[in-house]
Amino acid sequence: MSSISSPHPHIALVQQRSLASLVQTEIEGMILQGQFACGAKLTEATLATQLGVSRGPVREALRMLEESGLVRTEKNRGVFVREVPIEEAMDIFELRAVMDQYVGRKLAHSASTAEIKELRQFVEAMEQAAKADQAQDFHRLNLQFHDRLLELTGNAKFSATYRKLVNELSLFRRQNLTHASMAVYAREHRKIVKAIAAHDADGAGQAMFQHVMNSRERTLQNHQSRLAASAPADALRA
Repeated sequence: MSSISSPHPHIALVQQRSLASLVQTEIEGMILQGQFACGAKLTEATLATQLGVSRGPVREALRMLEESGLVRTEKNRGVFVREVPIEEAMDIFELRAVMDQYVGRKLAHSASTAEIKELRQFVEAMEQAAKADQAQDFHRLNLQFHDRLLELTGNAKFSATYRKLVNELSLFRRQNLTHASMAVYAREHRKIVKAIAAHDADGAGQAMFQHVMNSRERTLQNHQSRLAASAPADALRA
């Protein structure tokens, strides 16, 4: 009776890397959806058990997440969800606004009828989530909507650069979601899709640009509100 041979070393390496990529996607999703807060420690053993894999793929996944800007490694302490300073976040929002303007203009020229229908379905789903005050669902759909807009540009290099940049804003974006703000975001999304459907490049680009700059302003206001709220407590402790 013949025994099953071990995979070729090259095949084993490919399998390991593929598994690490899957693990990276899972952990990234957890971070982007707010399951891990800013500054939270990510433990290899805990994640391996949770995802049903060995610690090797988790270790490689965390290394890739550090490269993408979502986590940071501290010597002798471990891996933590990255905390982006507000000043850096403001700069990233400005860069993202310019990049999204390009996305809107490009899709106004290239989006097909089927693709526009798909984008409208995203908007309708987000509107329903906003009405139901389901921030978690809205956040997930919002990430998928913007990611789909990016995919439709067909520019892989642009998409990779954009995703790395925007990942660093994800936790700020999650904090911006309130019942009132979700309704505003949904209206802005509908305006974007309407301009794309009308093949209005200037309108779509401007709608995308303004959507991001509005988000930037909300982020700054929320940050200032949190600082103001924490000031009395800090004064008492002092």
